[in-house]
Amino acid sequence: MSTTVNADLARARAQATFDPLQLTYFLYDGPEKTKRKRFLQNMAISECEQQKFRRTAHLTREEQYEEALRKSTYAFKRVAELGLSDQADLFYFREVHFPSQPLPLGLHVSMFTPTIEKLGTEQQKAKWLPLAKRFAVIGTYAQTEMGHGTFLRGLETTATYDPKTQEFIINSPTVTSAKFWPGGLGKTANHCVVMAKLFTQGKDVGMQSFMVQIRDLETHQPLPGVSVGDIGPKFGYAAMDNGYLSFKNVRIPRENMLMRYAQVLEDGTFIQPKNDRLVYGSMTLIRAQIVGGTARALAKAVTIATRYSAVRRQSQINSGQGEVQVIDFQTQQHKVFPQIAMAYALNITGRRSIAAYNRVSKQIEKGSLEELPVLHALSSGLKAYSSWEMMYGIEQCRLACGGHGYIEASGLPKIYANEVPACTYEGENTVLCLQTARYLMKCYAALTSGEALPPMVSYLRTAQGGRSQLSGKLELEQLIAAYEHRAARMISEAGARLAEQQKKGMKPAEAWNNSSQLLVEAAMAFCQTFAVRAFVETVQEAKLQPSLKAVLVQLCQLFAVQGILKYSGQFTKGGFLSDQQVETCQNKLFDLLALLKPNAVALVDAFDFPDQVLDSDLGRYDGNVYEALMEYARNSRLNESEVHEGFFKYQKPFVDYLNGKSILQARL
Repeated sequence: MSTTVNADLARARAQATFDPLQLTYFLYDGPEKTKRKRFLQNMAISECEQQKFRRTAHLTREEQYEEALRKSTYAFKRVAELGLSDQADLFYFREVHFPSQPLPLGLHVSMFTPTIEKLGTEQQKAKWLPLAKRFAVIGTYAQTEMGHGTFLRGLETTATYDPKTQEFIINSPTVTSAKFWPGGLGKTANHCVVMAKLFTQGKDVGMQSFMVQIRDLETHQPLPGVSVGDIGPKFGYAAMDNGYLSFKNVRIPRENMLMRYAQVLEDGTFIQPKNDRLVYGSMTLIRAQIVGGTARALAKAVTIATRYSAVRRQSQINSGQGEVQVIDFQTQQHKVFPQIAMAYALNITGRRSIAAYNRVSKQIEKGSLEELPVLHALSSGLKAYSSWEMMYGIEQCRLACGGHGYIEASGLPKIYANEVPACTYEGENTVLCLQTARYLMKCYAALTSGEALPPMVSYLRTAQGGRSQLSGKLELEQLIAAYEHRAARMISEAGARLAEQQKKGMKPAEAWNNSSQLLVEAAMAFCQTFAVRAFVETVQEAKLQPSLKAVLVQLCQLFAVQGILKYSGQFTKGGFLSDQQVETCQNKLFDLLALLKPNAVALVDAFDFPDQVLDSDLGRYDGNVYEALMEYARNSRLNESEVHEGFFKYQKPFVDYLNGKSILQARL
């Protein structure tokens, strides 16, 4: 990092009305955890510099995979040497090595090992977890197939139980049944947790999880009956070996079915789990974690865009007074500042999501499954909501950086390409919204029959009707009330439409399909309401310096008002919000942009991203953007020689031919 800070960026930082360090403490749960985070990140930064790890932009895909494997093995070796086990410690140490970059061993730690922990019996965990944790076996999670993804009942891979040998026979009966997309599968993993349709005693008893070895542990060659490889270049994820996998009569012992909840006895008798969703416990965890991941991805993008907006000078506001920082333009503020608010809102929503998962998981461990449907609905909907908002937000940040936002050196193309797949993996977003909607329709049915409602949707009974009391002060409780009213009305409208379609004689499935867009919108309204309440309550309850709390309240207001304006038709329908109140929100949004401008750089500085984690020449802490961009350009591999061989092979003969021909024609 340069010792000289860009003067415009330094002035932007100096305008802050609060101490950004106090906000960093708020984000990372206090001074001690912040200190620990920085210690581990600084250690990792120093080690990465010593190892001379390369930036990915100038590497081929094959080189990116090899470099990612080098980084992965080094990082996990250091984790073992340092004895790191706390999840936060592990995250911050690894993040330096893999800035916005999926790693070949990622699914091993994020899906393979947690699935064993969640779905394995005590005996299975005793066998497999020590091997997984020391990487004696390296695994991934193989669910998605060429022809099916989110619709689990449509998966075609089969596991047929043979009671004579007490083995399962794994088969891929069709081309479309090949497992397709699992990360780390193409070249790295030697084991998989395979989701397959279980057949026992002549019956299809549904999807179950099986531990399957796919490669020899010494030679790494595919085992007999296993066809496996990399699926090829993708949009992003260049360093990740997403793979394909198919089976032909691959036998595994009965003990390799993960049997904590569902079981197959020696004679083939199938023991049904108490709740089918227990089998997908690791997916619920991943979806809950994705919310926090989307917040961090958007925070990186908006840090880049905000700092660059303070450095970049472009055009004039007052003629003759010189070019101004683009952050001075209201249109630029409108692109960027709502993304700052969204990043903070998703951060807090992610924390709430994980807290809900941990709380319900403890109940499940004790045998109580009452809140499992709530958790499934919440994690599904929030995963969809957060990843969609992240996708939109990162693109706004890229556009806010103009032409330089397109160059890999900005860091934004990599963030976009590697983070936006969250809209699809671990459940396609629209499908997940409909899963959330199923839960909401059960709540609506409880409402219409006078039954008790879960606390999370209790507003269904109280929020409908009346008129909003929202004023120009943008009272936080009134903003929550507006979101609850809108969600309650939309859930009720979706439920009423569903009932109406069935009254017309449609089968339930047809009625559901005929109401599905309204159901998706109702699910999103539910999730946005959850996010607004989480953001507001967290800020209100936090013990913060008054100057900091005032700025966070402004962020809450901007977050809520932006949503009201984006979906104004939904908020004004039924007359709860008036046209005049919407106009007030519009004017207050412009006021909030002006109020937040002096604090914009401080707000993104508080995310506390080291330059090595941002991996962006536009988002550098010192603001020396143009020097960094020129250095990046000079390092282009096309510049390794002054004249590329293509000039002599193609360009010069082409020019000579055309010019020689034209001269001959002129003589004729």
